[in-house]
Amino acid sequence: QVQLAESGGDSVQAGGSLRLVCAASGFAFSNEYCMAWFRQAPGKERQGVAGSLNVGNGVTYADSVKGRFTISRDNANNTLYLEMNNLKPQDTGMYYCAAQLNCRYWALLSRTEYTYWGLGTQVTVSS
Repeated sequence: QVQLAESGGDSVQAGGSLRLVCAASGFAFSNEYCMAWFRQAPGKERQGVAGSLNVGNGVTYADSVKGRFTISRDNANNTLYLEMNNLKPQDTGMYYCAAQLNCRYWALLSRTEYTYWGLGTQVTVSS
């Protein structure tokens, strides 16, 4: 019933920008849910990129994307965004949207913290 659908992935040159969108349905989005973006490169484990706390303005980012990526949410429209700037080849991977009811702040970027996942959108950055 709970569904997350990512879009916005594309192939871009290094230094370019993309905005990923996660459209949620089947549940009350609102401030009850922690939301996050993860990515997985070929041969590597899925890792947290950016997370948004269920209440307040708390956000967190992986060290590798700090200063370049921005996570935001529109609870009224059940939508999560990831603005990615100054993309690098190492940003290449499948990007996934994730949601969890009342997650823990310190686990915002932990894969096992999340129950709901989208199917992903591919981002490819060439040098």
